[in-house]
Amino acid sequence: MIKDLLLVGAGSCLGGMARYMVAQFIKSSDFPWATMTANIVGCLLIGMLWAGLQRLSSPVQLNLFLVTGFCGGFTTFSTFSKESLALLLSGCYQSFCLYAAGSVLLGISAVFVGFFIMK
Repeated sequence: MIKDLLLVGAGSCLGGMARYMVAQFIKSSDFPWATMTANIVGCLLIGMLWAGLQRLSSPVQLNLFLVTGFCGGFTTFSTFSKESLALLLSGCYQSFCLYAAGSVLLGISAVFVGFFIMK
């Protein structure tokens, strides 16, 4: 149990640091491109890891580190939700619709594509 927690924590730490780097690289004030990019790339990665780790019959600890930890730390539903509300409150209704619908549709599509790339 402790080893599993440490694996998730280490992966999460690296994923959070990677998301921070994406945010530093993609600076925008009007639209949350950095969060959307991290979430879509993370979804693609989750799909690839899901299929790849399954195909290789990888140990559960690798899944905990990469999928639960790294991808969980890299993607962020709470920031997506906060930024969606901020767009609504600032009256940017078109950006809100594009961001919310685009994130969900592209995220699910990215998991699908990633899964079938590695299948």
